[in-house]
Amino acid sequence: MYSELSKKSASGVTRSSGNTCRDYRKKMEDGHRFRVLRSSKLILILVALIYVGPVAAQLTEEKAYALSQMPLHCIGQEWPNKTSHMSDGPADHRLLPSELHPAFYGCLDWHSSVHGHWLLVKVLKLFPAIKNRDSIVACLAQSFSPEKMKAEAAYFSAYTGSSTFERTYGWAWLLKLDEELMRWDDPLAGAWHRSMAPLTARIVELWQAYLPRQSYANRTGVHPNTAFGLAFALDWARETGNREFEHRLIDKAMQFYHGNQSMPSHLEPDASDFFSPSLLAADLMRRILSREEYVKWVEGYFTDAGIRNLITPPVVSDRTDYQIVHLDGLSFSRAWCMKGIAQALPEGHRLKTLFESTASRYIGQTLPVIGASYGGSHWLASFALYALDAR
Repeated sequence: MYSELSKKSASGVTRSSGNTCRDYRKKMEDGHRFRVLRSSKLILILVALIYVGPVAAQLTEEKAYALSQMPLHCIGQEWPNKTSHMSDGPADHRLLPSELHPAFYGCLDWHSSVHGHWLLVKVLKLFPAIKNRDSIVACLAQSFSPEKMKAEAAYFSAYTGSSTFERTYGWAWLLKLDEELMRWDDPLAGAWHRSMAPLTARIVELWQAYLPRQSYANRTGVHPNTAFGLAFALDWARETGNREFEHRLIDKAMQFYHGNQSMPSHLEPDASDFFSPSLLAADLMRRILSREEYVKWVEGYFTDAGIRNLITPPVVSDRTDYQIVHLDGLSFSRAWCMKGIAQALPEGHRLKTLFESTASRYIGQTLPVIGASYGGSHWLASFALYALDAR
């Protein structure tokens, strides 16, 4: 249970019992009873608001509200937790998640908390009058305090292994969060962006140092996937006008992916994938190549067997299993990649309509089930919103 008394963490940041996100969750239900009922309540909300049909893949305020409930519930929820912290000794080994990461300690792990914050920012930006606006603003304001952001930045220099913490998946979502704040013309966004500046700068510094040392692409279907990280980092670099970082990212993408041909997409996915390695690389390269170059590249990249496999929905046998439920995320990430690839292809291209229709089908089939357990609800809402909003 959380202490009722404020206390200092090892980072010097005061942890208060007045966590807005946690308080919001407690208003819904009391303690253990809520933990037991939370998943079924979220399922009911989603089934009621997200209709599986022709309009299922369209983002509406009702869908945004339902999705925003998930990070609102878990941003202040410290347990269960997977810190991924490499301890230097007994002192830091004993630290609570909220002592290691005073802002991004909830939602099971650091990266899920970060992209949960991104979701809330995105929802406020798209639907400024949404009915839970006050709860979202209060939750974000508490996380984006300058004191907490400085402590989050300091973590990446504090311990032996902390400079590689969340490389590059969490880094990518952190930059996407900062990018979203920069793209939102609102005083709150400006203040929160400024508060994030020390953490953002530290992540960019680490990424710039890592790029020359990265000899090989990571083509996994989970967190360390290189193409995913490069794509989000490239979006951020272009939004900020950081040309040096942009050029380094493009050089690395060209080194790793430009010469790829006949990718074995027919062998995807692995048992716990939430990414398609082949689609992520194609989604990255559309950001770099001209349309003419991209069409030529795509024609040599995908095989017919690979396409048939990519448009076949993954089988999710147990949504209470924290690894198997990753496959719901695969449906959403396939959808956003397919939407991006289709947008980059000319009218009449054989993959354009196929990818557009498949993306809609993936979103419509997966939205109603993402609250089945905390294994999915602590993170899938962000993937769903990103897929719904993808252009």
